[in-house]
Amino acid sequence: MPSALPDKSAVLEAIRKIAHDLGHPPSRSVFIAKSGMTEYQVLKHFTSWPEAVRLAGLDHNPTNVRLDDRTLLEDWGELVRRNKHIPTRLQYRREGKFSPSVFDRHFGTWSAIPVAFQNFAKDKSEWLDVLALLPVRPMKKDSNLNQPVSREEQADTAIVCSPTFSQGQRSKLQGLPTYGNPVDFRGLRHEPVNEQGVVFLFGMVARELGYLVEAVQAGFPDCEAKRQVANGRWQRVRIEFEFESRNFRDHGHPPEGCDIIVCWRDNWPDRPDSLEIVELSSVIKLLAKSED
Repeated sequence: MPSALPDKSAVLEAIRKIAHDLGHPPSRSVFIAKSGMTEYQVLKHFTSWPEAVRLAGLDHNPTNVRLDDRTLLEDWGELVRRNKHIPTRLQYRREGKFSPSVFDRHFGTWSAIPVAFQNFAKDKSEWLDVLALLPVRPMKKDSNLNQPVSREEQADTAIVCSPTFSQGQRSKLQGLPTYGNPVDFRGLRHEPVNEQGVVFLFGMVARELGYLVEAVQAGFPDCEAKRQVANGRWQRVRIEFEFESRNFRDHGHPPEGCDIIVCWRDNWPDRPDSLEIVELSSVIKLLAKSED
C-alpha cells in the first residue's frame, strides 16, 4: 500500500490555500481541521508549525514580541494556583498562554522552572499560596540567598532530573519489574519494552496520526482501522503490532494479510514494499516537539 504521508510541497500548498481562504495564516488547529492532514504529517517535514507557515511564504506572528522572564513565570504560577500542582509540559501547552519551548529558551529545562519561580517570588506575598505548593529546594552550603541562581544551578536543584548511568551493567534483581528508558511522553513514563506497550502507545496517538480504530483482536492481523487519506475521505487498513518491525517476519505473518506494521523500532530494512511502517519511537519525538 502506498504511503498516505503527503510530501513537503503538498503541505505548503495546503497552508497557502487555507491562508488564502481565511485571509490570514491559519493556526495549527485550524489547519488540521480544514486540511484533513494530521500534526504528524506536518512535523515529518518541518521542525515546528511556525517554520511550516514561514516556509509557505506567510508570517506566522507579525507582532512577535520578546517576552521577559516575569511574564512567563507569572503565567506558569497562575496555572499552578488553578490546578494546585506543578504542570507537565503537556498540561501547560494545553492551558497556558505561551509555548513550552519559550520557557526552554528562557530557563534551560522545563524541570528548572519551579526553582526559577521560587527565586522570582520569594519576596512577593501575592505568591505565597503558589510557593506553598512547590517542593522545598535543598539549600547548598555557603550559599548566598542574595545571589541570583544560574540556569546550571537551577537544573541541578530541579524537581525532575535526567538520570545518569555508569558504563557498568548492574545485576538484575529477581522478582522485580523492569522498565524501558525514561521518556515521559504524556501519560507514558517509560519506553515500551514489548508489544503490549506498543498497542498502548498507538492508542494514545492514533487520532493525531489520522487513524480511527475499528477493532483490536488476538488473531492476525491485530487491528482493523480506518485512516484519513484526504479531507472527508477515509480508507480501511489492517494493522499488525510488533515491538520491532522484524518480528513480523520472525512470527511468520504473511505480508499480503496486512497493510501496516506499527512498532516501537523499525529494524527491517528489506521488508516487502507492500508493508508500511509506523515507527512510534520516531512519532513521539515529532509530537513532543510540536509547538502552538
